[in-house]
Amino acid sequence: MKIALDPTPLHHQYALLDFPHVVADLGYEWMHLTPHVDFAPFFSHPRVDDDLVARLRKAVSQAGIGIPALLPVQRLSSPDELPRLAAVKNFTRVIQLAVELEVSVINTEFSGRPERADESEAGFYRSMEVLLPLVEREGISLRFDPHPDDFVEDGLEALRILRGLNSDAIGFVYVGSHTFHYGNNPEGIMAAAGTRLKTAYVADSFDHNRSHGLRYISNPPGNAARVHQHLRVGDGDVDWEQFFAGLATNGFFAREDSILVSNVFAEDEDYAGVSRFQLSEIQRHIALVKE
Repeated sequence: MKIALDPTPLHHQYALLDFPHVVADLGYEWMHLTPHVDFAPFFSHPRVDDDLVARLRKAVSQAGIGIPALLPVQRLSSPDELPRLAAVKNFTRVIQLAVELEVSVINTEFSGRPERADESEAGFYRSMEVLLPLVEREGISLRFDPHPDDFVEDGLEALRILRGLNSDAIGFVYVGSHTFHYGNNPEGIMAAAGTRLKTAYVADSFDHNRSHGLRYISNPPGNAARVHQHLRVGDGDVDWEQFFAGLATNGFFAREDSILVSNVFAEDEDYAGVSRFQLSEIQRHIALVKE
């Protein structure tokens, strides 16, 4: 298993090519490469050329770390055809970049619309008709998070949709801070996922369902906003003993292709302290469930 840092908090202080040495200085051996304006921005065609790919590979090598996965976000499940086709084209380029960087994992989201769920699901399968053969041919493991405000948010239902692709190249991403949108059933989802559970993100969040749904008040009442945070471990309501116990029971920690990612976004002003704290907490919880 690899423990990686999501470098999103570094975006406003460092250039892309500076990320590797910062990640190494924080004690991590792996950097989860998330959307960046100079690499693969959200919902856009990647901005990187061969020269930048070569310089990024050199920076990673010099820092003594690795990139275990890319995280692009494209509208693969858009119910509207033009954005969906653009997303397929953009994602095809991301797959090429993964190959050039010798990265064998792509973590992503479904990126459809909950108010048009049936159309989005149909769009997802149409996109995968094109992308899945490419992924399988290149030996890529493609893993999906049913993100809040997507056409599928429930963890078990997302697993059913992924199972429908009938491919060993397809995996599941469990994001700790999305627990309360997944159905607040981490052990059940992890057990159902089995070896399809390939990646997990460690960040805390408050349970928006508490206090009879009145923990957060948004106006107008009843609007469809999804509220969650990416806090450091212990600052929210996620049951981390249950989370890590579920991963242990799943066999996640024993698999070489598993990736555990610290992805706290809420405290950029103390990114260094938070990142080191996260690594310590992850290691502590893993040691506890292995005793």
